[in-house]
Amino acid sequence: MPNSLKSLAPSVETVDTSYLETLIGYNARRAALAVIAQFLERMAVYDLKPVDFSVMSVVVHNPGVTSRQLCAALNILPPNLVGLVQSLESRGLIERLPHPHDGRAMGLHPTDKGLELMEKAEATASELEMKIGSKLTPNQVQTLVSLLQKIYL
Repeated sequence: MPNSLKSLAPSVETVDTSYLETLIGYNARRAALAVIAQFLERMAVYDLKPVDFSVMSVVVHNPGVTSRQLCAALNILPPNLVGLVQSLESRGLIERLPHPHDGRAMGLHPTDKGLELMEKAEATASELEMKIGSKLTPNQVQTLVSLLQKIYL
């Protein structure tokens, strides 16, 4: 295109995202990006990524949970969980112990170090949730969580 025609092309002063803003996925993704950025920053001190935090939280609140149960609860593919569990185990945060009813399965248990870490990490996560939720009323927070869960549960 000749330079003279390019100069006649319209310019955009204000970007119109009104259609995108009607989409559940777009809004959920934008909200998630805003929350995750802050979560990553706050969890860096504990060396926990969101998936590490989720796995550790489930293990802490469900001592003896199996890998299969973890995968189902968190929608993680088994091959992806193997390395994650090994990493958490090598850090001394969890340990595998024989399952009391299934001789083939191992239960995942938090170590004392893992319990101590997660007590601090969950307190930090709760503080962040309060900060993020401060733009909403308590009822709006409850409604938002409930509505989001209807989409994925």
